[in-house]
Amino acid sequence: MTQLEQFIQDTAIVNTHEHLVKEDAWTAAGQAQTGPDIVSELFSGYLSSDLLTAGATPEAVEAATTPTGIDIAKRFEGIREAWEMSQLTGYGEAARITAKLVYGMDRITGDALEAAQDVSKANRVPGRRHSLLSETGNIDHVQIDDFVRPCEPDPSGLDFFLYDLSWVSFCQGAVEVPEILEQVGVEVKDVATYREAVTAIFQRWGPTAIAVKTQHAYGRTLRWTEQTDADAAKVLAKVLAEKPVSQDELDCLGDWGFARGIEQAMQHNLPIKIHTGYYAGNRSMIVDRIRPGHLAPLLIKYPDAKFVLMHIGYPYEDEIIALAKHFPNVYVDMCWAWSIDPYASCRFVRKMIHAAPINRLFGFGGDTFCPSASVGYAMQARAWLNRALQAEIDQGLLSEDQAIQLAERFMRANQLSCFDLNGTRAAIHAAAAAPA
Repeated sequence: MTQLEQFIQDTAIVNTHEHLVKEDAWTAAGQAQTGPDIVSELFSGYLSSDLLTAGATPEAVEAATTPTGIDIAKRFEGIREAWEMSQLTGYGEAARITAKLVYGMDRITGDALEAAQDVSKANRVPGRRHSLLSETGNIDHVQIDDFVRPCEPDPSGLDFFLYDLSWVSFCQGAVEVPEILEQVGVEVKDVATYREAVTAIFQRWGPTAIAVKTQHAYGRTLRWTEQTDADAAKVLAKVLAEKPVSQDELDCLGDWGFARGIEQAMQHNLPIKIHTGYYAGNRSMIVDRIRPGHLAPLLIKYPDAKFVLMHIGYPYEDEIIALAKHFPNVYVDMCWAWSIDPYASCRFVRKMIHAAPINRLFGFGGDTFCPSASVGYAMQARAWLNRALQAEIDQGLLSEDQAIQLAERFMRANQLSCFDLNGTRAAIHAAAAAPA
């Protein structure tokens, strides 16, 4: 093992993006009759999309990925041929790593899955979610988007499990009147009260959030246009009156809501994470609207905000490199990218090194719901990061010492300089200690 590879293996990596279930949901499956379930743990999530593309029937994939705790080998047999076609993809590689590292499987077979079911159940105990990530995965801490605005302290790891403030509904023009009223006591009636609600949300959860997160690219274009209060007011009145609205109108209100969130994020020193590029799932991706270049007007408008552009904008990697090179307020996050396309991600790292300043890149986020999968994705990222940097050494472009310094930056140093970990953790501890 080279010094570079050893360093990458030994260094605790910052995990900037997951969708992990909470501790109670993770442990409850250990007691339920229907779970835990080794087949669903390995083959649900992103890998199921590759299985469908490979030719598995939706019924077979649903049977395999629905936790039952029974018929392990039979359910695997229904997707076996598709698995054989998918095991070399990035998703397939991550599943093989997880199977080996977490469940002790040298090869995924029906018999091996049956034998690993007891390991799956043994993992569903209090504290194991934390130790899988921090010890087995050697992860420094995890930043989680659980799709909600409240960023409450997580008692299973106050300093370890940190949460994004979800802003996707505001960016999509969806006005969640009852939820906002319940959460912050503001009834949205017009633009003025909508702005008041935005401020109240950040006052309540901004201190305990690690970032603001939106994945509105799944429902609309990433293209952003500045909107006036008057423009937004017209659409908001129709939405509140439950009148039909066009996609252009929703985009108008969404652009307005996104801008108000960015202004509050700046006041609370919160980076803004934006999904760019590839869609999870099958048969839904409109590739033109996911281009990171659409965000340029937003980056120009808010030069003092910190924007974290996620997933390397795949398949528009060159656009995101250009943005990172041009805009001092842009960071690029490789979360999910290693498993989408590890070769493209490997090339991306090398291109970023020679195109943009080295403090612009974050090296890992698993983007998963399951902690065991996150462990596999972390190991996959380490292996491919090593390949990228070793190739630079082999071609005489970097010394090994320089490569190690870059690994340190991409795995943790850049993230620690961008996110206010100390301030967030202090606020979380204060909130946890406050009377109920």
